[in-house]
This record gives sequence, C-alpha cells and structure tokens, in this order.
Amino acid sequence: MSADALRPAPAPPAGGPAAGVGIVWDEALCEYDFGPYHPMAPVRLSLTHQLARSAGLLERPGVQILPAPVATDQQLAQVHEGSFIAAVRHASEAADELTAEQYGELIRHGIGGDDVPPFPGMHTASARIVGGALAAVDAIVQGRLRRAVHFAGGLHHAKPASASGFCVYNDAALAVRRALDTGEERVMYVDLDVHHGDGVERALWNEPRAITLSVHQSGEHLFPGSGFVQDSGGPDAPGTAINVPLPPRTTADGWVRAIRATVPALVRAVRPTLLVTQHGADTHRRDPLADFSVTLEAHREAMLLMRELAEEVCGGRWLALGGGGYAVVDVVPRSWAQLIAVATGEPLDPAAALPADYLAAAAAARTAHGLSPEPGILTYGDGTPLAVRDWEQGFDPESALDRSVQAARRAAFPEWGLDPFLD
Repeated sequence: MSADALRPAPAPPAGGPAAGVGIVWDEALCEYDFGPYHPMAPVRLSLTHQLARSAGLLERPGVQILPAPVATDQQLAQVHEGSFIAAVRHASEAADELTAEQYGELIRHGIGGDDVPPFPGMHTASARIVGGALAAVDAIVQGRLRRAVHFAGGLHHAKPASASGFCVYNDAALAVRRALDTGEERVMYVDLDVHHGDGVERALWNEPRAITLSVHQSGEHLFPGSGFVQDSGGPDAPGTAINVPLPPRTTADGWVRAIRATVPALVRAVRPTLLVTQHGADTHRRDPLADFSVTLEAHREAMLLMRELAEEVCGGRWLALGGGGYAVVDVVPRSWAQLIAVATGEPLDPAAALPADYLAAAAAARTAHGLSPEPGILTYGDGTPLAVRDWEQGFDPESALDRSVQAARRAAFPEWGLDPFLD
C-alpha cells in the first residue's frame, strides 16, 4: 500500500452525521423468489420484519423506514455489464417460455439451473434490492441518517457479467461504488458471511479507495472456492482485498476470536469514512449449506463490534446489509432482528423471550414450508454464552484456526503498516 493510501482519511462532514437510523423495507422485496424449493426463501425477510416490528424496534426514536425503489439500468451499469442486464431482463420477461437456445445463452450469464433459476419479474425484484441499498447509502452520505440496515441486501456473489450463488445484482458493490462516486474518500466493506464475498471483491478489485475484508469458511472446502490470503487486490490497489479464510467446524468462540484478531486493527489502519458490513447468517450451526458452528450470541457480538468500529473510526457512518442464511425460519429472523436492534439502540437480550405473535408467525411459516417443528426456539439467542480467548492471550500453533488467522495477518497487516505479531 502506498504512502498516499496511508494518509489519514478526511473526517466526516462538519457537525457529524444525523442521529437517525434507516431501515430499508418494502413488502415487494419478498418478490425476489426463486421458487418453493429454493434455499433462499423470501419468508426469511418477511419474518425478520415481523420480529423487528413485534420487538418494537421499528418504533424506536429516530428510526425511519427507507424505500426500496427499482434501480435504473444506468445505476446497475456502475458495476454490471449491459449484456448481463439485458439477459436478466430477458429471463425476467420470458422465464416460462424460453427455448433451449435461449436458455443456453442465459446460462452463459449464470442464470439457470438450481442456483439462479429464472423467474418472472427477476429483473425488477433484483433491481429493487439494489435500489434499497442505494437509498440507504445516499441517506448516510448526504447526512440525513447516521446508520442504515438493509437486511434484504448483501447479495455479494453477483459478478459484473453474471449471476452467482443465488445473487443476481450485487447491491453491496453498487452501494460502495455509489458512495465513492458521490464523494466518499475511502469505504471499507467487511463481509462476515460464511461464504467468501467474491463478487464484491471482484467488482472493486482495482479500486484503491475501496477496501474489502472477508472472513469466511475457506474456499478449499466451500463455494465459491476463492478468497485466499494471497488474493490482495489489483495492480492499482495492492492490499485493498483482504481475506481471512477459516477452517470448517469453526466454533462461535473461534469465529469471534478470528474477527477480533483481524478486523479492528485493519479498520483502524484503513480509516474509512464509511463502513459497509455484510451479516450473512449462514455461519450459524443450524445452517444447512455450510460447516461452521457459530451461535446467535456470536452474531450479536460481531454486530456490536462493527457498530463500535463505525463510531470510533468514521463518526458512526455505517451501512449494514443482510446476506446469506438458509435456516430461514429458525435463525435468520433472530439474527437480523438483532442487527436492527444493534443499529437502532440497545441490543436484544439473548435470553429474552420471543414475542408470542412472532412465534405464531414462525410456526405458520414452518408448516407452510414443510419444516419440522422446533419448539425449543423461544428466545432471541441460543443459550450459549461466549468464552472467547482473545488473540493477545497467545497464539496456539496446534490450532488450525490460529494458523489460519496468523496467515491472514501476515498477508494483510504489513500492507497497512501493522505488525502481524504485535498489533
């Protein structure tokens, strides 16, 4: 990283950001729907909104509901290629009547099969998720709000020319690009999904003002097969892509240990003027598509840390996105309701009982989706307190987790003037 990049970033606008918090919501966001057998069921969004409302989070002082307008093709083109946008539009309009030849063309753009099957209205639903992210980042950049949460966003696998990993348009990359284009000097994106944030990294690979940091299960064992410590940015932006790949079966304590050992020091060294974070709930031990054993208590801890870093480094200016998460009834709504709570004020007590009307809605959703009853899920947390051994307490060379964390520190820390053995 050059000396210019290490110069202090400008302070947020004089007078500080507004105190309000925006929550992006529109029932139409649930139209991002790949069908009844797809893992990414939109019920995870409607139940998150239901739980946030039942918990009184949307009525907290200063909370505003932000719109999710459909992004224009011009806005999408800040990251995505025109041929891809056209392909998504074609799939959206003709999903039920594609010829084999037309379907083959869509496959070239990542649309088709079980991963990203075409559906009527795909373009509008996908562009609406982007529009929500742009509305949120605009409100922060313009000083109208201090923080925002867009739990329907975080679709971090979409590439400039193709859909991937259940993601059509990349709202996270587009939000960062929008912030840079409207005057932000340095934006840092921290991705806590179990899967590598490959699409965001690729879209911003050679952008020196955007720093991407992804903490994820190693690509040696999990989709998308990328995100290794040696992947560190393009020729004009060395050191701006940071990866912390972790071994399978990483525990809640280990996950928090890895985050604490890497993210705070790097955020403080980068000194962004805006922090954008992605909170995929698929690190959780109940998630069917990955192999971590993280808890809701650990999610809460990571969310609080992101809020604290935003307060310390960039005047509280923070955009938090959702992401993956496929335990759509039992995990995702509790995780993202906690994210809304952390962004809007006091976090939710993990031991507190879930509201009765939410439990009824969750039970109905389980029945509708053919899921087995889970009567033990009655609180916001998992009933598993954390017992994290912080990095300062010592490195264990026998631990696969510690070896992975140290490899990531040795790859990334020197680029930002940090000592991987001390900081």
